[in-house]
Amino acid sequence: MSDVSDWWHTAIIDMEPGRIALRGQPIEGLIGNTGFAQMIWLMVMGTPLDGPRAKLFEAALVAAVDHGPQAPSIAAARMAATCGVGLNNAIATGVNMLGDVHGGAGEQAVTLYQRCADAGLAALPDTLDAWRKDNGMFLPGFGHRFHKPKDPRAPRLMALVEDAASAGAVSGHFAQVGQAIEAHLSAEKGRPVPMNIDGATAVIYAELGCPAPLARGFFCLSRSVGILAHAWEQTEQGGRNKGPTPPHYRWTYDGA
Repeated sequence: MSDVSDWWHTAIIDMEPGRIALRGQPIEGLIGNTGFAQMIWLMVMGTPLDGPRAKLFEAALVAAVDHGPQAPSIAAARMAATCGVGLNNAIATGVNMLGDVHGGAGEQAVTLYQRCADAGLAALPDTLDAWRKDNGMFLPGFGHRFHKPKDPRAPRLMALVEDAASAGAVSGHFAQVGQAIEAHLSAEKGRPVPMNIDGATAVIYAELGCPAPLARGFFCLSRSVGILAHAWEQTEQGGRNKGPTPPHYRWTYDGA
């Protein structure tokens, strides 16, 4: 039976009738003793997370739960709910909207921070120029088209990173990288270009040693909370087949 039992192999779960162990820990020992954010980290990363590091991770998840019906993922989930598809389908609709443009900046910012850290802060201008050459002028994690003059979530998250660094729970090096990029951008533009939610959560994920692609995965988990809340609220409000605008408004036709 080895060809069958080895078809899938995993270090995540070991299970047989009457026994479940997740990452080597009996489920009954985790229930009631492990917070949900800690459980996410344990399952995905395979290591326990506690103390200030767990507080940082949970803060990043909390900060990104929602950004209103103007966010494409939330709007799509609410529209899906009016089509009678059920909560699971509405959640999937919203999460499937999270891609490189909407939802991917955190992953991109972690990659940028890691590149800047590897090159050293003395080489920051050259590193940013190389990034722009490869990826375009936009630097992920800074500025916000809606929140002016600053994203209210970022300073709070960065304060928590500073506390964790003071306690020796994280190095604080990636916080320095993020702040250096912010200062460079502000000097370059001649006006403040503050760090946004994606930049701040990217600092946290980089400080915790999270691989860049998982920053997007964790964002999806976080935003799915808001997607569920909006899908459920829309379900309770009712409405059928609601589109992106009221029916009496028409799109612009520019064809023949």
